[in-house]
Amino acid sequence: MADGVRSGVRLAAVAVALAVATCQAVAQGPPLPPQPRLYTHEQYVEEATRTTTLAIDDPVAVFAFVLGNLPDRVKVYPTENYYYFRFIHDGRQYAGNIRLDASDRDAGNAHFAYYEDLAEWKDEPPVTHVVLDASYGVTVEKLDRLVYRVSYGRKSVVFALNDLSGVRPPASALGPDERFVGPIFDDSAIRFFLVYNSKLKIFHYILDETIPVAEDLVPSKVADRILIGQRTGFAYYLDDKLDRKILVGVFEGNARVNNYFDGPFDQLPDNFLEGDTLRQIILEIEPSLAGQIDRFGGSPDGSDRYLIAPYVSYRTEEDLKIFHDCAINPKIPPAQYYNCFVVDEDEAQAGNAAPTKLRPKKIRKSRVAHRPEPRP
Repeated sequence: MADGVRSGVRLAAVAVALAVATCQAVAQGPPLPPQPRLYTHEQYVEEATRTTTLAIDDPVAVFAFVLGNLPDRVKVYPTENYYYFRFIHDGRQYAGNIRLDASDRDAGNAHFAYYEDLAEWKDEPPVTHVVLDASYGVTVEKLDRLVYRVSYGRKSVVFALNDLSGVRPPASALGPDERFVGPIFDDSAIRFFLVYNSKLKIFHYILDETIPVAEDLVPSKVADRILIGQRTGFAYYLDDKLDRKILVGVFEGNARVNNYFDGPFDQLPDNFLEGDTLRQIILEIEPSLAGQIDRFGGSPDGSDRYLIAPYVSYRTEEDLKIFHDCAINPKIPPAQYYNCFVVDEDEAQAGNAAPTKLRPKKIRKSRVAHRPEPRP
């Protein structure tokens, strides 16, 4: 066969193959998302029963263990910049976090905390917490605006903090008296908008629906305007005036055991606060805190932080009915409508006593769960 003929045959064959591949790609459509990861009981049993060696009372040794088991680069999703971990040692499960606190990470500090994991049936265990810096042989190096390298010994890990600087709520999700404080990525993997109503002097956590929500929301049996997340237990009220869902409840059991579903009160938008915005808002609500809080709402010694938790800790769906009853109550003036979705848990617990508005600045999450009433 002549070379020209052979070349023509080859080109024709290639064209046919390309056409077939193109048709197959079109027929198959876009690639499917990956299948879920499988976690087995066998893995848990083997981890719980094996003998391990770790100087659990030495926080530097535990830090070296945690850092040494991380990959060279990790993503820190929660917006208060906690990188969470868990491990089992000698038949006990531990939890903890490495935190690059917005207030002092540029000074070379890394907060490290761990403790025996919580359970409703036992007392709260003590927390081991240390602020690690060069005096411990730990270095924190800023590589970019939200990227840091943490090193100890021969191990270095790059911590990429969650950049939500371009995230804003749609105009339809904000009322005329409200201002957007900042975006929140909760450790539940749910995103929120923190919103402040300057007329009523209240906060709301608004569900961020500008991205797919990692949740299946199901109407509550007590009111169809109350929606409950089947993964997190978060309860939302479907706003009757604006196109949005307001967080009104977290499941009490989750709040008690300090898991990922205890609510966004401890994941404020630290990296995205503009100047003194949050401090000025807090002082509008609580002028008595003047001179006692920094721009993050924290006390000068770093031990406390202003509590923004307008939602209830509920045990049953009946506990959520109070929000709907308030929202549809004809005696509630329209101007007070959004007060129906704010619960002051401290006042509810303390009666007429002045509420304490500070929460422990989180080494581990801390919030007492109880049933309050909404304020009309």
